[in-house]
Amino acid sequence: MYYKEDCTYHIFNRSNETVFYNRENYLFFLKKIREYVLPNANILSYCLMPNHFHLILTVKPEGVINIENEKLEEMQVLSRAIGTTLSSYTQAINKQQGRRGSLFAHKTKAKILNEAKDEYALNCFMYVHQNPILAKLVSKIEDWEFSSFPDYIGARNGTLVNIQLGLAIFQIDKNQLYELTYILMKDKLDEDFI
Repeated sequence: MYYKEDCTYHIFNRSNETVFYNRENYLFFLKKIREYVLPNANILSYCLMPNHFHLILTVKPEGVINIENEKLEEMQVLSRAIGTTLSSYTQAINKQQGRRGSLFAHKTKAKILNEAKDEYALNCFMYVHQNPILAKLVSKIEDWEFSSFPDYIGARNGTLVNIQLGLAIFQIDKNQLYELTYILMKDKLDEDFI
């Protein structure tokens, strides 16, 4: 994926097996996001699920810089940061679980939201937060600890997500976010979000 400065992307990857085995695994992954991705992007929202993850971010100028990778091919800093996050996490899980090989079954996908039609970008933002309730992991969206939704509604004071930028980009009134998220969940969502 070639990232463009100041553009907004939905980044996701899934596995055919469990990715996060316990609370510490989720927190370790978020620590890696903070360490590698955050210096190169503003995180607007995230949700970690037992077998996949979603990030919505905007790319900082630092993220689009081209660097040479081990194969002497050009690669952007943000692409390397995401790759390093997943590689580092996979190595830790392989050690923890006594397993070998790739943890994620697919290449990480990135869909640009700036070019989306209709309400796709807003629906995508909402869908990321709705994942845990749609998967029946919780009865209320705000009960899922490994999502940025608690930060947006003021139930937690996290520092990973740029809430003000997220509200501005998706043109959401913070006072209406909670209700809007639940209203939009009732609508049928496009399978492209998954």
